[in-house]
Amino acid sequence: MNTQMHSFSRIIALSISIAALAAQAAFAQQPTAPARKYDVAAFLYPAYANDDPRLRPFWPAGNGEWETVTTMQQRNPGHYWNRKPLWGAINEADPAVMSMEINEATKHGVNVFIFDWYWYDGRPFMETTLDNGFLKADNRDKMKFYLMWANHDVTDAWDTRLNKIHDGNVIWTGRVNRDEFEKVCRRNIEKYFKLPQYYKIDGKPVFMIYDVPNLIAGLGGVQQTADALQWFTDETKKAGFPGLDLQYTLTSQKINYSGFDAGNDVRPDNTFVTKLGFTSASHYQFVHYMNPNDDYLNLLTKAQAEWDRIGKTFDIPYYPHITIGWDNSPRTTSSPQVRNNTPENLAKGLRMARDFVDAHPHQAPLITINSWNEWTETSYLQPDNVNGYGYLDAIKTVFVDGK
Repeated sequence: MNTQMHSFSRIIALSISIAALAAQAAFAQQPTAPARKYDVAAFLYPAYANDDPRLRPFWPAGNGEWETVTTMQQRNPGHYWNRKPLWGAINEADPAVMSMEINEATKHGVNVFIFDWYWYDGRPFMETTLDNGFLKADNRDKMKFYLMWANHDVTDAWDTRLNKIHDGNVIWTGRVNRDEFEKVCRRNIEKYFKLPQYYKIDGKPVFMIYDVPNLIAGLGGVQQTADALQWFTDETKKAGFPGLDLQYTLTSQKINYSGFDAGNDVRPDNTFVTKLGFTSASHYQFVHYMNPNDDYLNLLTKAQAEWDRIGKTFDIPYYPHITIGWDNSPRTTSSPQVRNNTPENLAKGLRMARDFVDAHPHQAPLITINSWNEWTETSYLQPDNVNGYGYLDAIKTVFVDGK
């Protein structure tokens, strides 16, 4: 009896050991979770909407710039650019559609949208995707958003009927004077900054400005711009925030303005940026500081070199930026084209950005990506007929699965 009990005990113990080893093996095969949380922010271009009448002059079909995407083969039969959205020509100003997009974004690791935000002719432009779509989505609390003021001039570039004839004709200027600037800032503080979904760093709302030279030109000079931005920060504090995280959009553009290195073309440096009052920086697109007609892996090498230069030049935090691609053939038919920007190579760039964030633990874990939906520039995460969900899966692999 004792021998039988001893044998039975050994069998039980062996079974437990085998079960434990199996559990350990199964656990070892599971993806390793990222060591920290990352704020993965994708720029969102709000031109894919059906209910904004101000879009009709550029895209009369009524579905925004989807018209440019979906008519590419019709306008240019046999052209190599033949992309199709797997979700269809969706109306992103529809809250039900945006709810789906928020679910897909957050499931794959994108937890912040940076809305391209426009102001022309004394009023907002392309704001319906944010107001009617994102902010009315039933799951809007799942992610954050912030604004990038896309204060560039509007030309005929968006209108494929006209851009071959006289692209460069300015329809609206992005420049604003001081009164208009204050109107813009007060409105954004009240309408957006106070929302719980608005992205903040250390309690400070983040606000990015795309075209700083255009801002300076409208406000009348470097010192006038510094004064205006200081006023913006002060007004943000009066609204109850500890400050404003004012984000500079870095480019390779050289600047020559009276009052700052007058007579010399200079690339913006730390002195220039901090004099204006900016407290952080990122990029919007690789094309802004390198030739996109190249292999993607070469572009990543150049981006790494630029990040190293920025680290030696700037005292303010730099948030690493990754661009997916560039090819604006849908608008122009002929364009420089990024090559070899596969989902696998995008994942390499994303790991590079993750490593940069990990090496700067004292700043926000923010990474910017171009983009969620820049279809006409061929730089988007949304699924298509070429890569399927490949780009979204690359985000998930790096920032959700931790691989």
